[in-house]
Amino acid sequence: MERVDADRLKGALAKVMAVLVIIGAINWGLIGFFNWNLVDAIFGGGSREQTSAIARLIYSVVGLAGAALALTFPWRRPLESTTTTTTTRTTGGRVNRRADVRP
Repeated sequence: MERVDADRLKGALAKVMAVLVIIGAINWGLIGFFNWNLVDAIFGGGSREQTSAIARLIYSVVGLAGAALALTFPWRRPLESTTTTTTTRTTGGRVNRRADVRP
C-alpha cells in the first residue's frame, strides 16, 4: 500500500513540475517573440528593458520547447504496466540470470 501511495505522489509531483516548466517556458517564449513578460504583467514589477537578439533567440527556443513538452508530456498513466522479475541462481561457481517480463 505504501508503494502505491509513493508512486501516486511521485506522479503528482512530476505533473506539478511539468506544469511549472511549461508556464516558465511559455513566459520565456513570450519574452523572446514579443518582448513581453507575463509574470511582470501579472504580478507587477520589472521594467521593460531592451534584450539582445541572442537572448531573445534563447527565450524563443525555450518557449518552443515548453510548448512541445505541453503537447507530448504523458499526462495519464498507460493502461497496462509491465513487471520485470530478475532471478539469479548460482550453480557451480557460475551465476545464471533470467529476466521474466509479465504484463
